[in-house]
Amino acid sequence: MFTRARLLLPAVLLSAAWFAGFAFAAGKGQEDLDKATEAKLSVATLGDLGEVIRLTESALKKGLDATNVEFANKLLAATYFQRAQEISKQMFDETTTAEDFQQRRRVVVADLEKTLKLNEKQPQAHLLLAQLNMLPGGDGMKSVRKSLDKAIEFGDEDSTSKSKALALRAALQEQEDKKLADFDEAVRLTPDDVTLLRARGVTLANLDKNEAALADFNRAIELEPTHAPTLEAKAIVLAQLKKYDEAVATLNRAKELNPKSLSPLLHLAKVHAMQQKFDAAVEDLNQALAMDSENVAVLLLRAGVYQEKGDKKKAMDDVDAAAKLRPDLPLVIRTRALLLANNEQLDEAAVELEKLVKLDPKDSATQLQLAMIYTMKKQSSKAILIYTAILKAAPDEWQAWRGRGDAYLNIGKHADAIADYEKALKMQPKDDGILNNFAWVLATSPDAKLRDGPRALKLAKLACELTENKVPHILSTLAAAYAETGDFENAIKWSTKAVELGGKDKESGEALKKELDTYKAKKPVRESLTEDAAPAPPKPKNRGSRRG
Repeated sequence: MFTRARLLLPAVLLSAAWFAGFAFAAGKGQEDLDKATEAKLSVATLGDLGEVIRLTESALKKGLDATNVEFANKLLAATYFQRAQEISKQMFDETTTAEDFQQRRRVVVADLEKTLKLNEKQPQAHLLLAQLNMLPGGDGMKSVRKSLDKAIEFGDEDSTSKSKALALRAALQEQEDKKLADFDEAVRLTPDDVTLLRARGVTLANLDKNEAALADFNRAIELEPTHAPTLEAKAIVLAQLKKYDEAVATLNRAKELNPKSLSPLLHLAKVHAMQQKFDAAVEDLNQALAMDSENVAVLLLRAGVYQEKGDKKKAMDDVDAAAKLRPDLPLVIRTRALLLANNEQLDEAAVELEKLVKLDPKDSATQLQLAMIYTMKKQSSKAILIYTAILKAAPDEWQAWRGRGDAYLNIGKHADAIADYEKALKMQPKDDGILNNFAWVLATSPDAKLRDGPRALKLAKLACELTENKVPHILSTLAAAYAETGDFENAIKWSTKAVELGGKDKESGEALKKELDTYKAKKPVRESLTEDAAPAPPKPKNRGSRRG
């Protein structure tokens, strides 16, 4: 636990020890301070540290001159901190009961608080205090943040402690840009810390800064070439950059390094699915299931791949198998509901999601999905009630603003739809669904006071740009916006393109052809029907709205 060593003493300590005999200048407590100084040199146990503390406190109580008061306080602070360090090591190195662990934690915290009261500018003490307060029984995140801020403030001469404090604070940051700023500074201070490089790489990837993330993962791999999780993280970024072959090669290397792990196989399946190599993805997942036949995550992932392949039966079989293993697992219930919805079994999907709402009434994600199902079932009034409840609890939930706008549009409440789209667009200015539906209502509402052709055109153009002019119902909206501005030549042009792309689906194709005929007659389209009389929404791209 302790290393008995005769260390060179700082100049101030030497001078104090050398002249300890001159009591006429030192004060009545000098003898105790001399003993404390000597005892500090031969510390071997926690009891020895306690004796140094006792003697130093006694010296201060009896009285010292100004110079030795300063020295004694430094000695006392250093000894409190050393004891705190030693006890904290024991907490983690030894097997203890929960009660003993908490008792030791309280002792360490008390020593650290005494240390910092004597000398606030100790980054290591602030850092250790933050780490202890993160544990069960700690003082909470507010105290942790305060200690980390202090460790960073006073850490200029201790780059290691400052870097660790920055890394911990980064993990607590809610905003990704602030998290990245802390990681940047931490990496600058300790550039070869692989843990930091990995953590910053993940943050960069979350911010879609994939090239920078890749650089961090590559550097981490240089420093630690056989760390399979870093290879997996690198592969995920490569896939995001559409460098699929490199991603597959990287994951195969991770699989070689960790052949008993399911993780590389799961990532391989995802990359193969992104390449639309669904048979390869299924084979990856078959291998994973051969290793763990009752792994629910693998079954659900394979169900998703089968769904993409168009094999609805096998997809549902896998979900049903997962449900037998974990019938109350929310992810299983949610996946089953989504498959049912995609198979147009909307009533069954609603039943599944209602189960989830009962399990957790505050789960806004499930409520959003249930509201979307109600919208698809042409029960928009029910959907509106759910969206309104979500927004009351979470007014920043943009999907609820968009979803309620879609529901209002479906029942002909265009002014309410416009108000909700305005809010959703402020939060997500480049969401093609919001842009499209907002443009549609601005271009086609029967209420002239609500129509705004120029703005509809601007929104529709952006939606088309974001979808590379490849989505029929969005091209249809662009045509409607041109028609509203009186430009029927462009309305016919883009409506024709929409028909060409969307003609494979009989139902939506007929609707698109009808719009084209309207423009050829030099008339704009008007969205005048309510939900009760409106035709069914286009199936391929519908996400809770008749416009998709």
